[in-house]
Amino acid sequence: MAPAPSPRPAPAPVTVVGIGADGWDGLPAASQQALLNAQVLIGGARQLDLLPPLCPGERVEWPSPLRPAVPGILAAHAGRRISVLASGDPMLYGIGRTLTEVLGGGEGEIRVLPYPSSVSYACARLGWPVEDTEVVTLVGRPTARLAAALHDRRRILVLSAGAATPAEVAAHLTGHGFGASRMRVLEQLGGERENVTDGTAATWPHPPGDPLNVIAVDCRRAPGTLRTGVVPGLPDEAYEHDGQLTKRHVRAATLGALAPAPGELLWDIGGGSGSIAIEWMRTHPSCRAITVERDPVRAERIARNAARLGVPALRVVTGAAPDALAGLPAPDAVFVGGGLTAPGLLDACWDALPDGGRLVANTVTLESEALLADRYRRHGGDLVRLAVAHAVPVGGFTGWRQAMPVTQWAVEKQWAVEKNPYPPHPGEDR
Repeated sequence: MAPAPSPRPAPAPVTVVGIGADGWDGLPAASQQALLNAQVLIGGARQLDLLPPLCPGERVEWPSPLRPAVPGILAAHAGRRISVLASGDPMLYGIGRTLTEVLGGGEGEIRVLPYPSSVSYACARLGWPVEDTEVVTLVGRPTARLAAALHDRRRILVLSAGAATPAEVAAHLTGHGFGASRMRVLEQLGGERENVTDGTAATWPHPPGDPLNVIAVDCRRAPGTLRTGVVPGLPDEAYEHDGQLTKRHVRAATLGALAPAPGELLWDIGGGSGSIAIEWMRTHPSCRAITVERDPVRAERIARNAARLGVPALRVVTGAAPDALAGLPAPDAVFVGGGLTAPGLLDACWDALPDGGRLVANTVTLESEALLADRYRRHGGDLVRLAVAHAVPVGGFTGWRQAMPVTQWAVEKQWAVEKNPYPPHPGEDR
């Protein structure tokens, strides 16, 4: 019998090497050796230019857009020793995340050799504790994302998209009432051409400089600027609306019932001004939301509100539910703020929820309240009435003006696994 063929050796992992502005000389020995041993060197043009001629591997420049090209480039060089160059720490808003998602991130698939990140360098130069500094990346993302991080006396590091970003950040800060904020642009951190420019947002005096920069912002809110906190219940004045707005106190109670958690997705049905979806997304940077609004004018208004309040990634679907829900990714929670009487809407929302998903519905009409009472009898949960009154002048005195009460049904979909109706006695095997 012929001997069994020897097993083929496992493919070498893709090695991701972080490199700084100081180039080859700043790399530790392990990183240098990985680059010397590589048969293929992949990176941006600036990063590849930092390598000396003694690195013999074939040099491949990332195209733009990068993400769609990654699987094809890796496949084209399968079986060869590949090293990918990254700026600083590859796992901090870098190519490392993309590669782990493409390759699966399993053991033996990828090896990461990090370098100090621009965040670490900047905090070291500024004397800012890293753990107390918020980081916002504008690389491939809109400047509007910055709005959600603006709080008086907060320190922010902005990862810049290029030479034009500091001026864009200065204009954004000024437009949101933070023109008094101090800005420092730190260029070529760790390199021979390291440089810092300083100024305030409202009077930013510097022309575009080096494209490799990080922007440090000491936030200062101007007197009279509307204050937007980090918990649900932003002032009603924070929103552009036509009257279709879940008011502040009811909105805070609604978000409390929805209970957003990092990474979760919300369906906001009957978006109105988008306030529920916007404040859901503001609770954590990884929270996602889709708002469904049948009125095109309101849908455009929702998008403007989302951009102004720092969550431009809010997805707005223009159409009437339940038809507009077809094809949407499954939600972790659903809020129904309008259209409750539309045939099949509540059933479609309930069916879309996974086990453990939450549904919250608000109404002010008796017809919709009857629907919620029926669902409460069938599925349980909490059925509450929210009543809010505001103090108003009554002649020379002060009295209460009652807003329309809101009926709210909040429920968590029960787990599909049936509970054992006959639990074992203590000490008995199940």
